[in-house]
Amino acid sequence: MIDVAIIGGGPAGLTAGIYCMRGGAKTRLFEEMFVGGQIVKTHRVDNYPGFSNGPDGFELGAAFETHAKKLGLEIDYAPVVKLELTEDRKTVFLPDKTIEAKAVILCMGAAPRPLGIEREEDFVGGGLSYCATCDGAFYKGKTAAVIGGGDTAVSDAIYLSALCKKVYLIHRRDELRASEALRRAAFERPNIEFIWDTVVEKLEGEKSLSGLLLRNKRTLETRTLEVDGVFVAVGIVPRTELVRDLLELTAEGFIKTDVNMETSVKGVFAAGDIRNTPLRQVITACADGAVAATRAMEL
Repeated sequence: MIDVAIIGGGPAGLTAGIYCMRGGAKTRLFEEMFVGGQIVKTHRVDNYPGFSNGPDGFELGAAFETHAKKLGLEIDYAPVVKLELTEDRKTVFLPDKTIEAKAVILCMGAAPRPLGIEREEDFVGGGLSYCATCDGAFYKGKTAAVIGGGDTAVSDAIYLSALCKKVYLIHRRDELRASEALRRAAFERPNIEFIWDTVVEKLEGEKSLSGLLLRNKRTLETRTLEVDGVFVAVGIVPRTELVRDLLELTAEGFIKTDVNMETSVKGVFAAGDIRNTPLRQVITACADGAVAATRAMEL
């Protein structure tokens, strides 16, 4: 039996690993593909304190991994196929073995919900982003579009309006789903233009994005909108498949935690984008991981 099992190798998981190793806990981290999480797809991380040169996401993720391994963290590159999580027993099932642990920290993260259109993945980092606070600064003085109509989309449009000369907010309906306060703030921004009843049919450009082919759902008319960048804000999908029937989740599927990152099962913690948090950034994921590891070692 080990002291702490960490599921997921993003910033939250690696930070938890660093804290556990420094605390002397016997710890293993399980990652199905590669460590670093969503940040490895980010062209540049400009808002992580202490890195004023703006390292790319892969570089920052690699630095986290190097730090954790230097402290002796064992990383198993294997998918977790099942979890048993009770107050008395916590078992991690891998394809070829099982591991028992005193505590488990869940750091599987969340993925942005894609538009689901052709070449979407090709333009990630080349004009398409799922995080305005991460990548908005790259479009200072330029023209950007935000796709969506909820709180995140409207918040992104407001945030970008302070940086960009023009922001288009493209929504498939004729009214926003965002809160009244956000709607009012967005309508007051002179450089935000609303495009209603419209969906994106195609992303245009060669190696980088140059525009969007739009279709009005009411008139069925199409047109091309020239933009330097587009921010997709149509929701995120938490990776909670393993614990859907084991832990208490929010209506959106995120894991509910208390201030100590503990879930509805004693000894099981969640950190980073997978939990109910008001901000999903590298720095908040790291903070969650530190708290979760510290509490897990107290068991």
